[in-house]
Amino acid sequence: METGVDFLTLVKKSFALKEVDIRTYSPLTLAYLGDGVYDLIFRTMVVMRGNTSANRLHHKTVAYVKAPAQASLAEKILEELTPEELSVYKRGKNAKPYTMAKNATMGEYKKATGLEALMGYLYLTDQMERALELIQSGLHKLEGEG
Repeated sequence: METGVDFLTLVKKSFALKEVDIRTYSPLTLAYLGDGVYDLIFRTMVVMRGNTSANRLHHKTVAYVKAPAQASLAEKILEELTPEELSVYKRGKNAKPYTMAKNATMGEYKKATGLEALMGYLYLTDQMERALELIQSGLHKLEGEG
């Protein structure tokens, strides 16, 4: 893999993808992509913390990526968001979802969708360091409560 080139740039180059104005994406489209980004971050973290069975890795990851956990993390980072990030989060949170998460309230699901939209936005605007910073901060705050 090339050094100094981010993942998004590699994907764009590899598949000859054109630049698109991110403002044209719906909040649910951002959330769709952000769900994958968020999941990959936590899968990577769980795997790098120790090799174990795929079933155990899955259960450890789910603890972080299920809607109630995402909602809790979102609440912890709200005060840290820039006005633009907060706008993206709110657009995602207020979007009309087509589905509902199992084992989550509608409020938790909406907050989780807002967080996923924010993660999709940060990924598409090449701000993965910011995404990781927010996740780390939220986790740190949540762990401080336990």
